[in-house]
Amino acid sequence: MSSPSPYADSGVDTHAGDLAVELMKKAVSESHSARVIGDLGGFAGIYDASFLTHFRQPLLTTSTDGVGTKVAIASAMDIHDTIGFDLVGMVVDDIVVVGAVPLFMTDYLACGKVVPARVAAIVEGIARACTQSGVSLVGGETAEHPGLLGVDEYDVAGAATGVVEKDDLLTPARVQEGDVVLGMASSGLHSNGFSLVRKIVADNSWSYEQTLPDFSRELGRELLEPTRLYTAGLVETFSTHPGAIHMLSHVTGGGIAQNLSRVLPEHLGVTLERSSWSPPPVMRVLAAAGGYTLESLENTWNMGVGMIAVVAADEAERVTATLRELGHDTWQVGVITRAEHVSQYSPTTEAKGVHGGAVALVGEYAS
Repeated sequence: MSSPSPYADSGVDTHAGDLAVELMKKAVSESHSARVIGDLGGFAGIYDASFLTHFRQPLLTTSTDGVGTKVAIASAMDIHDTIGFDLVGMVVDDIVVVGAVPLFMTDYLACGKVVPARVAAIVEGIARACTQSGVSLVGGETAEHPGLLGVDEYDVAGAATGVVEKDDLLTPARVQEGDVVLGMASSGLHSNGFSLVRKIVADNSWSYEQTLPDFSRELGRELLEPTRLYTAGLVETFSTHPGAIHMLSHVTGGGIAQNLSRVLPEHLGVTLERSSWSPPPVMRVLAAAGGYTLESLENTWNMGVGMIAVVAADEAERVTATLRELGHDTWQVGVITRAEHVSQYSPTTEAKGVHGGAVALVGEYAS
């Protein structure tokens, strides 16, 4: 009979990690395209890049991100598979913004204790979201940090790589006066502003297990609604309407105005008509409970718009129809104009160190 490992005495269970890998292996393998070489468990993921020889000037793109404090709600509810969709959306949908096709992704999970079923649920969620986005999950790492994280605490991060032909790269220079700005609906809160969400819940002494009158399910499940994934639909739209999309903006931290401003040239701008959509009920309920106006939360939450497309005016109707056919509620929210025409609304013109276009939200939200 073998004696316990000294490593196990410190709180690290390598056997639990091995079991977690076995539990997640099928879902991860299903995300692999034919370009993935080898199987789960190697020291490095291997991806066949020989197809890049068909590009004239391939540009590799990369993005990395996490999910933030939304994981605290997942832990409280003991629901972990949706977190994977949040992670993939945060990472992969940043890559498609520049016109690139995401190729592969890796993940990193740090936890206080490896609970195989929990780890497998998290990674299986990542793998399923990768499959839906046409991205291969080629590797990852699960690290056990006893003493640093609590037994039920964890954090997750990921990184992805994509490719775009240089001539197809989306940049602010493509945006023109008269372009139509399309909003693509979010599924809810996505993965931003959860520190405020958790504060509102705590201030109102709500339980994640309770069902509020406005919802048909537990509050925690409402808050864990997974991030909508945009990559697959946008990649298909690139193909069916080449050149029609001039720029994209992924609405994450900072909200609509900040994220759109940094992808527009400084001399252009747009006023976005709030009346063209209504923020999701979850945001209305939380805002009211916290004593906030919806407008005051526009730099915290996505307000119901998860992705924005700036489209050539003569292609706007066709692009809208295509995106709707692909399952994305899409509508016109504004038209690109000269920046000085937006100045009267005290617009946002800078975000994350980027001096961009002028963006203002005007009017009142639809009820």
